[in-house]
Amino acid sequence: MEKKILEALKSVKHPAINLSLIDLGILQDIQIEDNKIKATLAWPFDLVPPAIKQMIAASIENAIKPFGMTFEYNEKLMNEDEKQRFLKLEHENWKGF
Repeated sequence: MEKKILEALKSVKHPAINLSLIDLGILQDIQIEDNKIKATLAWPFDLVPPAIKQMIAASIENAIKPFGMTFEYNEKLMNEDEKQRFLKLEHENWKGF
């Protein structure tokens, strides 16, 4: 079951970048406990619009709903290396809205 949950999470894509949240480094530190997924959402900038944050969290919640799981997360800013990697991937895979 854990493998299927992780596969579902790996399929969650960023709304404007044609990569998964895991590939982009946004979804980190995933822990599966009972019926709960705990993770960290790492943002490249401190001014990510709340609507984008909510959209991303909702897309994760939708991916794990079929498993009867809930989603809890904390937030942090990416460190400089994570941010530069994100920006490179964003540039290479931008699809827009």
